[in-house]
Amino acid sequence: MKIAVIVPTYNERENIEALVTQLLALPVGAQVVVVDDNSPDGTGALADRLAAEYPGRVLTIHRPGKLGLGTAYIAGFRRAIAAEADLICTMDADFSHHPRYIPQLMDKIGQGYDLVIGSRYVRGGGTSGCAAHRILLSWGANAFARTLLGLRAHDATAGFRCYRRAVLESLDLDQIKASGYSFLIEMLYRVQRGGWRVGEVPILFENRRLGSSKISKNEITRALRTVLRLAREKLLFWRRPWPLWVWVTIKASSLLLPAHVAP
Repeated sequence: MKIAVIVPTYNERENIEALVTQLLALPVGAQVVVVDDNSPDGTGALADRLAAEYPGRVLTIHRPGKLGLGTAYIAGFRRAIAAEADLICTMDADFSHHPRYIPQLMDKIGQGYDLVIGSRYVRGGGTSGCAAHRILLSWGANAFARTLLGLRAHDATAGFRCYRRAVLESLDLDQIKASGYSFLIEMLYRVQRGGWRVGEVPILFENRRLGSSKISKNEITRALRTVLRLAREKLLFWRRPWPLWVWVTIKASSLLLPAHVAP
């Protein structure tokens, strides 16, 4: 099967060449789609050089500025679908998601799954080099999303994923409202609600060694607001009684979160 790997970038010059080289060296014939948001450090120009060096294996998309992780993924999805990829993976550019796990994601797809997540929170998975507060924040965000949305995956916020092409083609990507890291939660919610089979493989998530993190307080707030929006949608869709504490949590959280931060 033909596989494409989407790598959104912003100021990843220190990582992108090594990452692309390792992806191309995998025994799966991967095509790499770099989606760059006009990185001031020249990541886009470096990606163009790699595309010229590996014609047909490396594709680049240049956007005028930071337009959000979600829209970067959607641009990559469309490019990969146009290139007739059967499997479409997403991963970070900073080696927190290591290329060595991609064959395992593909193998799990081969077992009948439609979306496979590289997971920190299944047996054999974990994190390395992350501060305690980041681990606690990630664990709390996952617990919050899984509880309110009924998500069955253990790592609902992970960006290391492999989708069957048919899954992405079944979704109206233009209707996904989340734009930042919360896009990952909304995608998982809609894939599960669409009846697709979701699996996980364990990975070691390694904190970036080069460059700086792109996660801000606003991103965290957006993620919380996205979960609350989807929880309200789910309650209205299913029209079934829910425990009082769920309603109270949704309402109270909505009031506490800053109103100016979009989901």
